Amino acid sequence: MRAVALGGGHGLHATLTALRRITACVTAVVTVADDGGSSGRLRRELGLLPPGDLRQALAALAAAEDGGSLWAEVFQHRFGGNGALTGHAVGNLLLAGLFEVLGDPVAALDEARKLIGVSGRVLPMSPEPLEIEAEVSGLTDDGAVRTIRGQVAVATTPGRVRRIELRTPQRPGGAPRACAEAVDAVLGAEAVFLGPGSWFTSVLPHLLVPELHDALVRSEATKVVILNLIPQPGETAGFSPERHLDVLFQHAPDLRVDVVIADRGSVAAPARLSDAAAGLGARTLFADVADPKVAGSHDPDALAGCVREALELIGRRKS
Repeated sequence: MRAVALGGGHGLHATLTALRRITACVTAVVTVADDGGSSGRLRRELGLLPPGDLRQALAALAAAEDGGSLWAEVFQHRFGGNGALTGHAVGNLLLAGLFEVLGDPVAALDEARKLIGVSGRVLPMSPEPLEIEAEVSGLTDDGAVRTIRGQVAVATTPGRVRRIELRTPQRPGGAPRACAEAVDAVLGAEAVFLGPGSWFTSVLPHLLVPELHDALVRSEATKVVILNLIPQPGETAGFSPERHLDVLFQHAPDLRVDVVIADRGSVAAPARLSDAAAGLGARTLFADVADPKVAGSHDPDALAGCVREALELIGRRKS
């Protein structure tokens, strides 16, 4: 099965960890708007794509139950101390070097996956670093809507995020460009996955890149949305599961989805969620996919089983 997963950070890591239990033909399409931590430092100093979420996706596809390769472990190693390297992950530095030497982020990521033994592929959603801009209410007593910029600022805002847009700092006023290989992967996929993850900063940005949005709408693949287990403090504090789907529809009203996967224990009103999913053309699949040992994390084996069930369900409906 040719599967494509779109997202970033820990949420995409969860989806990829589940998908590699099902198929070796997995492509990750990763957000490139991070401006914090090691990624933000490298982005500001070198003007390159932020490598952190790309590194995490590579690591998820390289991971194995027997511990994986030494290179995969080194790739994730983060320097300590209090010098210039403090906080940098080895993989971030390696990707930054490959970006500069090869001058092509796709070629650089393909070389990195060979090094650490990844059978799938990792692609940026855009070949240029992007900036998230959000409309946020609740920051002042007068109820006014304010504009804030930057992934970290949006993810940690104490206000209520209403809507986001993408900016191109290297081409002010320009529309975000899609990675051509990512568009091809979506159009050639048999199954496409959105979520889980930071809704406004990792999931929705893919829908705001025009060519990628059009590919997602046109794709004949089975489309699956995997919901978060808990709202994210700041970014989606107070959001119900169905509110996540409402926001998705607001940002991409033409997108139709086949299945919404939700953890049974994380949904207070299953009927309301099913109604919201139906608005996207989807059926809701409730399952126990939370990791009982790690709060707020998906169990990869349970999620893989649920994905198989979702694909079988849609396969029977389409046949």
